[in-house]
Amino acid sequence: MKRKIFLTILLIGCSAMSASAWLFPEHREIMMTAIKKLDPGRRAILDQIWASARKDHESRLCAWVIEPEQGLKPQCLDYATWCAIAGDHSVSATNLTDIILNSDWILDVAAIAAKLQVGLDNAHNRSERISKMRDSDIKLLRADPDYVTRSGKNNGHFMMALPAVNTKPEIFFSMCFKEGTELNTVGTYTWFHLSALSMAARLNAKGLTPEQRSALALSVLADEAFAAHFLEDSFTSGHVAGIWGDAAKRKGTHDYYNEAGLEVTTWQGRQLVLMGDATMREADIEWSSEAVRMSMEQILDAVNGKILADTTWVDLPIATPDTFNVGKSMVMPVRLVDPEAIILCDTVLMATPIPGLKAGLGELPRFRAEIGPFVGLSAATNFNFLNGGFFDYQTYNGFSSGLELGVRCGLGMEGVLNESGDGLVFLDLGARIDLSSTMRFDYDDEPEMKQLGDYVAAIPTRDAYYIRLRLPFFLIPGDLIILAPVLALASPSTMQKVVTTAGNGGLIPWQTGLPTPIGRFQFVLGREVAISMYGSGRGPDPYIVTLKATDEEGLDQQGYFSMFTTRFEFPIVEYRPFRTYSSRQTGSLLFQLHGGFDIPGKRKTIWAPEGYTGLPDTRTMWYAGVRLVFDYRYYFSGKKR
Repeated sequence: MKRKIFLTILLIGCSAMSASAWLFPEHREIMMTAIKKLDPGRRAILDQIWASARKDHESRLCAWVIEPEQGLKPQCLDYATWCAIAGDHSVSATNLTDIILNSDWILDVAAIAAKLQVGLDNAHNRSERISKMRDSDIKLLRADPDYVTRSGKNNGHFMMALPAVNTKPEIFFSMCFKEGTELNTVGTYTWFHLSALSMAARLNAKGLTPEQRSALALSVLADEAFAAHFLEDSFTSGHVAGIWGDAAKRKGTHDYYNEAGLEVTTWQGRQLVLMGDATMREADIEWSSEAVRMSMEQILDAVNGKILADTTWVDLPIATPDTFNVGKSMVMPVRLVDPEAIILCDTVLMATPIPGLKAGLGELPRFRAEIGPFVGLSAATNFNFLNGGFFDYQTYNGFSSGLELGVRCGLGMEGVLNESGDGLVFLDLGARIDLSSTMRFDYDDEPEMKQLGDYVAAIPTRDAYYIRLRLPFFLIPGDLIILAPVLALASPSTMQKVVTTAGNGGLIPWQTGLPTPIGRFQFVLGREVAISMYGSGRGPDPYIVTLKATDEEGLDQQGYFSMFTTRFEFPIVEYRPFRTYSSRQTGSLLFQLHGGFDIPGKRKTIWAPEGYTGLPDTRTMWYAGVRLVFDYRYYFSGKKR
């Protein structure tokens, strides 16, 4: 059962990887710019189509194609927003239409996106930008019930890797659309753009009733919005690097190039430097909006009868949005299309970047996210404040310090949605040694006693074997241990939501990471526990204990006793100043503020004054301290896709 739980979390962690490209407000900004670039004649046709589509939906759809003053709480959805909803918050053009017109949560998503845009505009550095994305993702997890399960199931948001450096554009585009090819941006764009062209060519057909014309207009807009989303994704640096490698490499490569940028050449021969999610510049808007404008112009020309007027389509319904589900499909399905329409798609795609080469000579460097199974080592030192010793009269405070060394295995799911996440799961087995405490075994302030050092410490130098477990939780610590096997069998989609929510701070997101310019802070109480068993190695530890009034004159005497103890440690706050990683190895330095307690166990008399037959009374010792940890991990390579 434990193995099944681990494998379930592993599969969910790798598949829940965020795969969307531009953020919601970035998608909307590109579409708005593309619409503004339309010439007056085509813009007038778009306005007419929008007016027809709004029939009976005036309360949900804005009066204008672009709503310039939507504010932070949009009361309606303009057409520019449809492109942002497509793909990331819906899985087909049909689903997009239903969500836009009928859902009770999509306006909340639009409001979250509007606030995110303001936050990104006002962010002064990378840390603030990540914090804004973290807050937005947490809110989206709540607003959109399927946000987690919809995202990252396939590679539909990524460009297919270039098979060879001399591949011709028309050959590459055909490969991307071919039946059985892994889902990709070019193929997905082509599919939905073809649907939109077919609907658009029929929009001005004679004999349509106003209701039929309105339904057809709605279908045209939905199909093209879905197509435009994936066309825009083709201009994000992290998605141009190509689809190959395991989930950790795809995620790491995606994140690296989105932030660092990537020099590319379009199929037309234009050289560009692209950025990615949350780092979009005016240049990125300009280049991607040009392609979207070209695509929309074809739709509007089809409406106007300038193109595809005599095209026969054999596999499409008359007036419903396309039903192709990009959330479930892993490969491109078969489709019969007119060659003339394919040429139109290729004309638009010529403006897109040439993707990176497939694995082999000339491939783009790959980077790894901390996702997947690993083994590693941890070394730590700690410094603790103690509220006394183990025996009833030892209530005076002191300090102790120690060293730890352990081996660990686990599953990395850090940053599944963003860098503020923490889905780390691991089990440590190790040994530790604690130096003697600064408190002495008795109250007496005798100079001679001080000179004896460790021999008179209330807590002697001692060693232990320990076990350390870290596991995120959904609502209460340890709940995934119960929820994992139950939900994995009953509802895998619910399990994915629960695990992803747990990895991003929990249902009450008080444990999300807080990135700052000097490092990352996180409240982690309940995510990690360590249990140290003192006396489990070389045997129970010896303690000197003062026994009250044990001789004939009523004077205190000392006895010598052995004892097992069990220490529980709970990290409270973490600070990580840096973390470095290569393709498979990672290293990080971590400071933990922790607290806990040490419980006395079995006691045994080694030596006691004559006549003393009992055992001294004990107490639980409480402590708080700081732990400095070096964490090294070696990640195993997953199956390539």
